[in-house]
Amino acid sequence: MYYFDTHAHYDDAAFDPDREQLIKDMYDFGVKKIINVGADMQSSLNSIKFAEKYDFFYAAVGVHPYDAVKMCEEDVKMLQKYCKNYKVVAVGEIGLDYHYEDIDRDKQCYWFEKQLELAEITGLPVIIHTRDADEQTYKIIEKSGVRCGVIHAFSGSAELAQQYVKLGFYIGVGGVVTFKNAKKLVRVVEKVSLSRILLETDAPYLTPEPYRGKRNNSQNLQYVAAKIGEIKQIEPNEVIKITCENAEKLFL
Repeated sequence: MYYFDTHAHYDDAAFDPDREQLIKDMYDFGVKKIINVGADMQSSLNSIKFAEKYDFFYAAVGVHPYDAVKMCEEDVKMLQKYCKNYKVVAVGEIGLDYHYEDIDRDKQCYWFEKQLELAEITGLPVIIHTRDADEQTYKIIEKSGVRCGVIHAFSGSAELAQQYVKLGFYIGVGGVVTFKNAKKLVRVVEKVSLSRILLETDAPYLTPEPYRGKRNNSQNLQYVAAKIGEIKQIEPNEVIKITCENAEKLFL
């Protein structure tokens, strides 16, 4: 039994001081698989380099909605080349983020659709980022032919989560579930079958209690698993086992 962190960003500058030692410590702790997720063209390439360097790392390549507004057709062609790498297991993170009104929403939608098309062409699952754009994100995915992926850092309702599950998607659950104000996500975990939940950190972000506010890393999956176990009234080890099986089924 081991942990599978389905969403992390170990190329982030927050890890520059001690990255090598931390990665070794995580593996020794029992984190045996990690997907390093691209957020722009450079971090997508970084993710591939990490996956080639560390046997237990895999890569996702894609452009986050904030950077997608600067994309061009050549970027999509380059991502398609990246997808041919044997360690690339997903297109992501891609999606919509309407939190800030000054980031062009039409461009976000256009490049989201283009990256969904890339996933269709390559046959890879997607890692979806969505914030303050639940309705539009769902409409675009439903309209596409993509039926395989995960809704990262899920923040919608239990009803929306169940709609995504019916489409064929998994629900990504991370440190937010441990927060005191996470009633909506707790409800999601109650309602969604454990067979459709994935563990993730979004490291170095979204650190769970009791370390909220500090730099996150994959060892903190233990606190996420414990909270899900508490909600589901099962042992944390069962959560770790089943979510790992889910991640292997989706990505590997």
